[in-house]
Amino acid sequence: MPALHALANPRRFLSIAKPLTPFCLGLGTLLIAVGCWAGLTQTPPDYLQGETVRILYIHVPAAWLGMGGWSGVAASSLAFLIWRHPLAAVAARAIALPGAVFAGLCLVTGSIWGRPTWGTWWQWDGRLTSMLLLFFVYLGYLALARADAERGGDGRVPALFGVAGSVLLPIIRYSVVWWNSLHQGPSIGLTGSTIDRSILWPLPFMLIGFTLFFVGVVLMRMRAELARTKREARMRRMATA
Repeated sequence: MPALHALANPRRFLSIAKPLTPFCLGLGTLLIAVGCWAGLTQTPPDYLQGETVRILYIHVPAAWLGMGGWSGVAASSLAFLIWRHPLAAVAARAIALPGAVFAGLCLVTGSIWGRPTWGTWWQWDGRLTSMLLLFFVYLGYLALARADAERGGDGRVPALFGVAGSVLLPIIRYSVVWWNSLHQGPSIGLTGSTIDRSILWPLPFMLIGFTLFFVGVVLMRMRAELARTKREARMRRMATA
């Protein structure tokens, strides 16, 4: 816990985030490039889905980061409500936009994948519907956080919304288990995978690469917001001098 409180110091955070941002962005981009090359040229088509199976290299990381992003929003919001660290609120706002982008990308790639596989672009089953709701929750959080900032709020309302929205995460995760869903069940678990290894092996490159890229974008957005806040504070001091 003392380490977390130390990291919440903006100056100490920036000293870590500044070198970490290009590292995450650069390594993430490299791993994504390797994963794309491997997934597009070094793996065979699926015996049932054919070439469309390659969408999984984008769809799975997008789903992972769409859900993981909201986990970050909820955790940061909870930290802000408990300890009132402004940096936690900055982190939640920084995570929300890229999280929404990946949630949207998950829906788009899933729709493209579903058209030749299911014969339809969209189906109102549990997994798809709950993921769509998460995307709308992201949009609601972004609008609420912006409105709160414009009216000079203390950040508690967006933080409460961020924590409350986490109720969707277990619903998305277990929707294919709880309900008779058109979406396939869990393919990758701790005990193994139902995906053949000849197709699966590029996926870790994409998962790690997109995750690092996501972290780099979040750090960049946090640094930008802290710089803007510092500039505004300087301008206010100059105006009252």
